[in-house]
Amino acid sequence: VQLQASGGGLVQAGDSLRLSCAASGRTFSSLVIGWFRQAPGNEREFVAAVSQSGSDTYYTDAVKGRFTMPRDNAKNTVYLQMNSLKPEDTAVYYCAAYFGGFFGWASRNKGGDAYWGQGTQVTVSS
Repeated sequence: VQLQASGGGLVQAGDSLRLSCAASGRTFSSLVIGWFRQAPGNEREFVAAVSQSGSDTYYTDAVKGRFTMPRDNAKNTVYLQMNSLKPEDTAVYYCAAYFGGFFGWASRNKGGDAYWGQGTQVTVSS
């Protein structure tokens, strides 16, 4: 599985941004997809995850109500729609893909046993 994250950029606080995670291969609809982020000096942290069908999502408390994670299996793409961005959302964002059960992997929010893409930088100015 190869993942390609894109869509990062420099925005102002309160703006919106949509990240994309495109995956190669014919097994995309079998994958749980997660978004993680890492700010300078910080450990990588879980942001959100979506189930294989897109019917279930899981968000870290810091982004609940602001971020959503729609999924388009026909396009082998998952998005991270980020609204009401805050300076503390500044980080490199990574997408990860996991073959397995959604709820267990999402609740552990560690990204274990996953395939990873390269990151995309999101910078939110105050």
